[in-house]
Amino acid sequence: MSNFPFPPASGEQPPYAQDEPRRVLDPTRHRRAPILEALAAHSARTRAAFHIPGHKGGRGMDPEFRRILGDQALAFDLINIAPLDDLHAPTGAIREAEALAAELYAAEDAFFSVQGTTTAIEAMLLAALRPGEKVLLPRNVHKSVLSGLILSGAIPVFLAPEADPVLGILHGLTPEVVARALDEHPDARALLLVHPTYYGTGSPLETIVSLAHSRGIPVLVDAAHGAHLPFHPDLPVFPTFAGADLVAVSMHKLGGALTQASLLLRQGSFVPRERVRASMNLLQTTSSSYLLLASLDAARRFLALEGRRRVGRAVRLALRAREEAERLGGLYIPGPFRPELGFSFDPTKFLVHVADLGLSGAEVERILRERFAIEVELSDPFNVLFVISVGDTERSIALLLQALKYLVREEKRDVPKVMPFLLPPEAPLVISPREAYFAEGELVPLEEAEGRISGEAVVTYPPGIPLVLPGERWTSQLLAYLEFARSRGVEVRGTSHPKAHVVRVVVE
Repeated sequence: MSNFPFPPASGEQPPYAQDEPRRVLDPTRHRRAPILEALAAHSARTRAAFHIPGHKGGRGMDPEFRRILGDQALAFDLINIAPLDDLHAPTGAIREAEALAAELYAAEDAFFSVQGTTTAIEAMLLAALRPGEKVLLPRNVHKSVLSGLILSGAIPVFLAPEADPVLGILHGLTPEVVARALDEHPDARALLLVHPTYYGTGSPLETIVSLAHSRGIPVLVDAAHGAHLPFHPDLPVFPTFAGADLVAVSMHKLGGALTQASLLLRQGSFVPRERVRASMNLLQTTSSSYLLLASLDAARRFLALEGRRRVGRAVRLALRAREEAERLGGLYIPGPFRPELGFSFDPTKFLVHVADLGLSGAEVERILRERFAIEVELSDPFNVLFVISVGDTERSIALLLQALKYLVREEKRDVPKVMPFLLPPEAPLVISPREAYFAEGELVPLEEAEGRISGEAVVTYPPGIPLVLPGERWTSQLLAYLEFARSRGVEVRGTSHPKAHVVRVVVE
């Protein structure tokens, strides 16, 4: 299925699938940036402001910070006064900007989030589910899903995503797994998917959405890493194009917006727009950052006008980096994961498997930081992930390849390290996350938690996927895996203790 809603270049025909209508955006409309325009007009005509924020255009703040940010940016750090509209009840510039974002991503509605995709995901669950209702979801969800489960009171039914035993990572769900879960849980009220995954794998989304809709339930998608997908035909399909009902998108990750700026998209009849708006209003601050709102508006314009060209360049740079890295030897550069199962692939998620060098991902991350001043997206026990985006250049890719060449030639160990575990074990769910969150608890050392019901999430970073959720029972296998993860340089975080040396458990 094509991702292109844009007019083709001269003489070029975009590869539309037969079931995808030719949706063409009006470039004249998308040259506008309503929020940015409103901010500029208001800033130009205002002589004095007797409202918050109290720094008043930067004049009342630390001089060094003012110099770094610049007076123009600080002049746009405003609040929801009448000329600038109100995120909680938009009728002007924000409403128009949200409509343009919805049009860009082929949705009926778009809701701006100034609290990242975390809030968008929480709002999805809160809007689609009620206390005690079941939601089907893969195990490799972000920890924000846990927050949404606690807020909504929904009961998670975890499904097994496809595992990659070589890389030691989890990918997406297959239609067969989803169909079986729908048969086993006919009372499920929603299906939540991660598409694409942090590592760039897309699920066979059209088939899965069709399955869920045939059972009368909506499909919610965490597309945090998918803002760029509509702008290249070879990337995984964007979720709304496949019929997904609610889609959370991190525009700040790969769409060109400022950090913490995200979208929640809605379409179809399963979840009413009023309920989505109410959920977003319940969770979002009333002090909306207009810098973040303007960056969402500007990012939409940038992608509408430049996305096809800039994402195309990012894909070309990524393919070149992969090809040249493979020639170095000693590195495994994985390509598409099991396409025969319908999985798709985002090459801009440049994953490098470093186990054959005898190094852990954390060791490689440290070497790249200390020797080359290169920062990576994530490292895990076996891999390092580099994100190649619209902001990359030939120069940045050349520097990365130079660093990888050094690793192969100078840092390879004689004996590869033995990997005692590949994938984290599953934890049995005993009570709901919400019940565990509100239950009486006590603190115990992690090593004494075996057999107890967890009262908090314990998460590995990155990518922020919980190993244990509130309501799940600690097992010896889980404790052993955490010890292994720490030995490989993975950061383990808890709530009661920043490194999870002490954890909260439920008093039974």
